[in-house]
Amino acid sequence: MRLIFAGTPVFAAQALDALIRAGHDVVLVLTQPDRPAGRGLSLAMSPVKQLALTHGLNVLQPANLRHPEIQAQLAAAGTEIMIVAAYGLILPRVVLDIPPRGCLNIHASLLPRWRGAAPIQRAILAGDAETGITIMQMDEGLDTGPMLLKFPLPITAGDSAQVLHDKLAALGAEAIVAALAQLQRGALSGQPQDDGFATYAAKLSKSEARLDWRLPASELERAVRAYNPFPVAQVAFRGVIWRIWQAELSSESGTPGEILRADKDGVLVACGEGALLLREVQKAGGKRLPLAQFLPGNPVKTGECFDA
Repeated sequence: MRLIFAGTPVFAAQALDALIRAGHDVVLVLTQPDRPAGRGLSLAMSPVKQLALTHGLNVLQPANLRHPEIQAQLAAAGTEIMIVAAYGLILPRVVLDIPPRGCLNIHASLLPRWRGAAPIQRAILAGDAETGITIMQMDEGLDTGPMLLKFPLPITAGDSAQVLHDKLAALGAEAIVAALAQLQRGALSGQPQDDGFATYAAKLSKSEARLDWRLPASELERAVRAYNPFPVAQVAFRGVIWRIWQAELSSESGTPGEILRADKDGVLVACGEGALLLREVQKAGGKRLPLAQFLPGNPVKTGECFDA
């Protein structure tokens, strides 16, 4: 199909790559403007832009899609459909109406659960047993359009947000190719979402990453996985912030925040219910380290407590 693709991060780049490999005619690629990145804050291209340029595709990077001249360029492309994946800009009604077949979105949840910006992380935090990809016909609402295809994916016990993101990115790439194949055969139809089952996946903030030892260990373990790689779960010990990259559940118990054991396997900390074994941590300005390498330079004692 002759299409416009709109997306920005790696999640979107995998979908674009799959569409190119499937033989679709990507006439124009929309992606967010280059942003400062790295210590030198040099302007960096998005993963989607890098891939598009590699394939010699036309790239457009508007700050928004409300300007008539941008809308005229989209209309002049003469495409059948627009595919959107983690683009990061709002598509106004006039843009949604430009392609004859509308705009399809690759969304990383099983809608109507987890509409919004952080569906992967919110699914882990909530303890969901599964997530998946929904191919959705876009409307002016926040992930409220008709559902075209769903592809479920189990959430396994060890899945961090990064691991789950990578699985869903690959699944999303397969899903959009399958959806377009069905669309071309006339075998794709939309199903309205039941708003009564909708949940909102709010954008992550650094302020929510501080762990509260009074909570059950099961919640804290999910938080460690959900906040990896951003904003990363944090605790304080003797006034120093530790970033927690990996942790495991334990059935042991004690006073919340109390160190029950510290050895080469990790630091075991009592929670409101159960305990959490810290396996990989990082101090400000330092490297991520397994506890076996971290503890010699940062000794702790059984019976000490993390800061409240």
